[in-house]
Amino acid sequence: MTFLERIFDRLSQSAAEPVVREVRDGMFAAATGGGLLGLVQQAREFLARSGLEKGSRCVLYGPNSIRWVAMDLAILAEGLIVVPLDPRQVAAEISAVLADSEPSLVFCADADMATHIPDREENAARTVLFSEVFTDAERAPTPAGTAQPFHHADHDASTIIYTSGTSGEPKGVVLNAGNITFMLGCTSSRLDLLMGGRREPDQVFQYAPFCFAAARILLWTSLARGAVLTLSTDLTKIAEELKLAQPDYFVNVPMFLERVRRRVEESLAGRGGLVASLYASARQEHLRRFQGGRSVAGSASLWLAGRVLFPAIRRSIGPNLKALICGSAPLAVETQLFYDMLGIRVLQVYGLTETTAICTMDDPRRPVPGRVGPAIPGVEMRTAENGEILVRGPNVFPGYWRRPAATAEALAGGWFHTGDQGEADTEGNWRITGRLKNLIVLNSGHNVAPEPIEHELAADLPDVRQVVLLGNQRSYLAALVVAAGANGNGPEEARTRIQSAIDAHNASAPHYKQIRAFHVLHELFTPENGLLTTLGKMKREAIAARYAAEIDAMYHKRPA
Repeated sequence: MTFLERIFDRLSQSAAEPVVREVRDGMFAAATGGGLLGLVQQAREFLARSGLEKGSRCVLYGPNSIRWVAMDLAILAEGLIVVPLDPRQVAAEISAVLADSEPSLVFCADADMATHIPDREENAARTVLFSEVFTDAERAPTPAGTAQPFHHADHDASTIIYTSGTSGEPKGVVLNAGNITFMLGCTSSRLDLLMGGRREPDQVFQYAPFCFAAARILLWTSLARGAVLTLSTDLTKIAEELKLAQPDYFVNVPMFLERVRRRVEESLAGRGGLVASLYASARQEHLRRFQGGRSVAGSASLWLAGRVLFPAIRRSIGPNLKALICGSAPLAVETQLFYDMLGIRVLQVYGLTETTAICTMDDPRRPVPGRVGPAIPGVEMRTAENGEILVRGPNVFPGYWRRPAATAEALAGGWFHTGDQGEADTEGNWRITGRLKNLIVLNSGHNVAPEPIEHELAADLPDVRQVVLLGNQRSYLAALVVAAGANGNGPEEARTRIQSAIDAHNASAPHYKQIRAFHVLHELFTPENGLLTTLGKMKREAIAARYAAEIDAMYHKRPA
């Protein structure tokens, strides 16, 4: 049974039960399994009237919604290929995707979003609003009246997902039915371990856009498991939506977990007195135990905080949480330990779009802070001589859309070359140490992976939001530091704290890893200003271009 057939079968079994919900004004707008199949059938009838050939591309452009889910399933069920667009992409990126994928139809959530689609001179595809497809929202056929989906062979392309493009032009990653069917088996097995064989439907929350592979895998997994998936409709109200949804688990990016941790710690520090002291002592003891130590006073603080302080914090994050699932970028060990201290497991996942989102997953029974778990069963991973992680298995994509040279390079020797560097411990748990293309090569010939140093400085400075290490083809390392409340070069107090943290780093670092200059910024890197991807990854080339003058100034003055 293919992944799509499994989803249709499960929706039929859940005909009268809610399967997907949107949060609207503090209330749920839900679709049952039968209701969702009814929407899918309407969309399939529209597609059938359009007369598209099997394998034609259809673009989906809109925020997460029940109708988006129905369109996704309908396009797949008709043997067509889904090309999801990021709802926060700028016009130039949208044009590039449309030109490359050459879709037959572009489905837009509403008329406002349709205005971002290039005119017909640049885009031959017809633009269709969701409201033109779903003209009878009340229709919900019985499961027996639901048409069976197209039966995909493993090699049939199902979706083309365009990479976030931290540098260079995004490429279309083709995922086939075999990739997705394999991955859904893996994710469901891991979730069975997490949920412990519970018979009630999983309660799942989703805020990341479905244009990303991990978000889409969570969507399909939830539908195939008969879970209840709650969709966020307002990213500014995630905290309120979480309280309403009360999920068992949800997928996160490190930026979100860091933000929640910072908010909690700032709140506790603001209360001062015994509460702040108790938290600080408990946190120190938890870290001490992770490092293999223990103290009597610290143990008492940790015990007391576990009784009077941590339960309230857990309730504020999610009273029913079994785990927070985190991927897309390395998570700071300190942040993972923070949640572990509260009694909330953080399960890390590592993968790329080209690996159907996942290569490794933490075992829910024994996650290792700072590592991203072992390779999933059926997937092989090893490192090349330069430390690059190589992957092969049923999760590896067949190639990039219409890019044979890039495909051949990525799959050279029968292994997918991830571009990431890492290593596995004796138990097979992987740690991601950096990105090859981010590697800084000083003009002395020394190579420096920036990510560990960036994470170290950010962890040591609570008021620092982002750090970017520089120095490629330069004589020494420098850093751009985004500090909260900084203005221009920042107040002297902020500069003093940053300098102290850099001095501490330099004291134990070899000469070529020492930071000789820094510049404080006041503007956060965000997707809106083009300096982050929507998953929170830094666009290093864009940052270097934006702050070229500031960077040059650091290298034209005498370093410390």
